[in-house]
Amino acid sequence: MSAVRENVRSFRKRVPQQLMAVVKADAFGHGAVPVARAAVEAGATWLGVARADEALQLRAAGLQVPILTWLYDATELMLLGDVDVDVSVSTVSELHRVVSTPNVHSVHLKLDTGLHRAGSAPDQWIELTRTAAHYEALGAVTVRGIWSHLSHGSSADAVQSRRQLQFLRAGVGLARRAGLRPGVVHLANSAGALTLDAPDTDLVRVGAGLYGIDELGIGLRPAMRLVSKLAQVRRIRAGEGVSYGHDFVAARDTTIGLVPIGYADGIPRVAGRRASVLCHGVRMPVIGRVAMDQFVVDAGELAVEPGAPVTIFGPGTSGEPTAADWAGWAGTIPHEIYCGIGNRVPRRYEEGLR
Repeated sequence: MSAVRENVRSFRKRVPQQLMAVVKADAFGHGAVPVARAAVEAGATWLGVARADEALQLRAAGLQVPILTWLYDATELMLLGDVDVDVSVSTVSELHRVVSTPNVHSVHLKLDTGLHRAGSAPDQWIELTRTAAHYEALGAVTVRGIWSHLSHGSSADAVQSRRQLQFLRAGVGLARRAGLRPGVVHLANSAGALTLDAPDTDLVRVGAGLYGIDELGIGLRPAMRLVSKLAQVRRIRAGEGVSYGHDFVAARDTTIGLVPIGYADGIPRVAGRRASVLCHGVRMPVIGRVAMDQFVVDAGELAVEPGAPVTIFGPGTSGEPTAADWAGWAGTIPHEIYCGIGNRVPRRYEEGLR
């Protein structure tokens, strides 16, 4: 948790805007409520989630800072209004749906500036802002924010991001012309907060950086370690195969260890032929196919016993692999490695590394 707080403070030192801690997907697998509390303690003034149930979970835990959610259905709007959660609106039909619920909602109008995923199409923006201004004048809704989403937010090349910022500025101008006075305008994600010069925005949305995914190399600390223990240890002879299909065949007599965690828990099956773990200070390669509940490592001639601790990934400060290493082995991004850690894996929250 100290890493989460330190990462929040690192962003707060670098950017003048308010900080939204994005804790969707159970805080990228880290645990939404503990991470949200730590982020707020360190200075985050907003929380962001993707789904309505995630917002309700945070409110049920007693978190009182503003929360924005951007994926919800009609049946969830009443519940969100009951606990004062802001919702994103991209279309006039969505706005009608919000207004038709009994509770007055705060909304953030989303403009599609180039990601082409969610958000108002540019040719529908004037209608959306005028309709929102009409409803706001009637007291049926409050437009608290205007926002968009970067398509190249993790890239050091900010040309596209600057283009999107200019697009958003034009959209904000049209919204103000329609009579809206949004309290917050936001566009940047973790990397964009550091690469995009946007003094006229009020808020940055920090997701990846919160957990130590350091896309720009500013010294963020990874917050999660994934650890296990050797469940079994045995010797095999040269020529013997390991795991399904015997993709691995021992070239020599060797000691192998069984690690009781597999792809059902988030260990990428595709990474098996390249991955390694740390045990007794030594990198041991993963051999054979990763199974649903377990995988095998090659200990060579190292004397190991059942119960020996295994670090699957961590911050890398003790020679262990990192989530970024696993992402490279699996051909993906660290975000997916963290989010993939399943419910069978217990979480323990500590203030610092032991």
